Amino acid sequence: MKNYKKSQEEKPQYEHFNKKEIVDKLVPLVENTAMRFGVIPVEIDFSKENHRWFLRIYIYSKDRNITLDDCENLSRSLGDFLDELIPFKFNLEISSPGVERKLKSDKEYLIFVGKDIQIKLKNGIDDTYEKQFVCKIVDYDEVRGVTVFLYGSKKEVQIPTSNIVSARLYSPDL
Repeated sequence: MKNYKKSQEEKPQYEHFNKKEIVDKLVPLVENTAMRFGVIPVEIDFSKENHRWFLRIYIYSKDRNITLDDCENLSRSLGDFLDELIPFKFNLEISSPGVERKLKSDKEYLIFVGKDIQIKLKNGIDDTYEKQFVCKIVDYDEVRGVTVFLYGSKKEVQIPTSNIVSARLYSPDL
C-alpha cells in the first residue's frame, strides 16, 4: 500500500459526480423496487448535510400503514444497486412520509387522494372561503389543479395549484 499526499488540485471523487444524473437513475430503480413490495415512493431526496451524503426515501401505501419491515425490505433490495449507482459513501434512510407531511410535489396530490389536508391559499375560493382550512383531496389534474371536498359547505371545488401556498396531510388526532 502506498501513502502519498494529495496535491491541492486533486479533489475527492464524489465532488466530480453529476447529482441529477444519479437521481435520474435512482428514481426508476426505487419506483420499480417499491412497487414489488406494494409501496409508493413519495419522495426521493439525495442531499449533503454536514459533509455527509444522505439518500432519503419516503414510502407510502394506500392500503395500510408503513412498517419497519417495509423499510427494511426496500433497503435490502436496493442496497447492492445503490452501491453501484452511487460511487461514494452515503447514508440510506427509508421511512413513511409522516401523518402531517407537507406536500412537496404535485404528484403527491394524486398519491394522497382520499386523505385530509390542511391547505393555505393565496386567495380565498370565490372570495367566500377562508384562505386556510381542512379539506379532503378528491382528484388532481395538471391543468385544472386539485379538486377538494370542503367539509363546511359539503361541496367539491377546484383549486388551481398556483393558488396554493402550502398543503400538508392533516390528522385530527394530533
